[in-house]
Amino acid sequence: MSTFITSGAGVRTPGIIYGTAWKKADTERLVTRALQQGFRGIDTACQPKHYNEAGAGAALAACVAGGLRRADVYLQSKFTSVSGHDPSRIPYDPQAPLAEQVAQSFVVSLQNLQTGYLDCLLLHSPLPTAKQTLQAWRAIEALVDAGGIRQAGISNCYSLAEFQQLFHLARIKPAVLQNRFYADSAYDRELREFCRRQRIVYQSFWTLTANPQILAHAIIADLASSHKRTPAQILFRYLTQIGIVPLTGTRSETHMREDLSIFDFELASVECGAVDGILTG
Repeated sequence: MSTFITSGAGVRTPGIIYGTAWKKADTERLVTRALQQGFRGIDTACQPKHYNEAGAGAALAACVAGGLRRADVYLQSKFTSVSGHDPSRIPYDPQAPLAEQVAQSFVVSLQNLQTGYLDCLLLHSPLPTAKQTLQAWRAIEALVDAGGIRQAGISNCYSLAEFQQLFHLARIKPAVLQNRFYADSAYDRELREFCRRQRIVYQSFWTLTANPQILAHAIIADLASSHKRTPAQILFRYLTQIGIVPLTGTRSETHMREDLSIFDFELASVECGAVDGILTG
């Protein structure tokens, strides 16, 4: 990894992160491969419905035992509210007060991931009311205060007004916004501009899956041909050059290597402008 981005909280994030959603029993094997290939950012969640957090932890522990330094890995997990869980597999007491739910979920994350701290904890999505969202955020702030997490953020927040309200009410400001990157949200242009001004790291997920029309665009094809890269590499490199940290959940070791090698080349400003035109057109 040669490119990192530093948040307003002073935490350095790799320019591309390996995402572990929906990997199930393959999680440990795939995270091990990702770390061996050179990924230094891992995204997971304390949500057994979609993530095998313990599998990610086993992979990290094995790699650390093999010589990798825990401090060199950016490890990010999430607190998921009750509505986002399979009712039979909620990793905390759903009857507990919200702040206690956050605290219990965090303890489970540390156990699953076999670590003493997280580099980032995300609120998996806003809660049904702004009051509940702020309650959960206060509990996350307490974890920052206690030294359990280095920075905090939120995922799946697509309303600029909602995000700004949280930002202005928060004592410890969100350092990360992680959203689906797709046309239906106009690619979060207003949110990304707000993040840029506030030094909030914007992370994109569903970046390739949701954008087949971009990957198939003639401009992307031409850039891929001229740089001798794949369309996915062109899109990922473009995003990193405009300050976005993409998540990739590939199961292919070849694609892992390709994803990491996006930092071996650079798009010219006119080429980035051409890709801008695809997203805004």
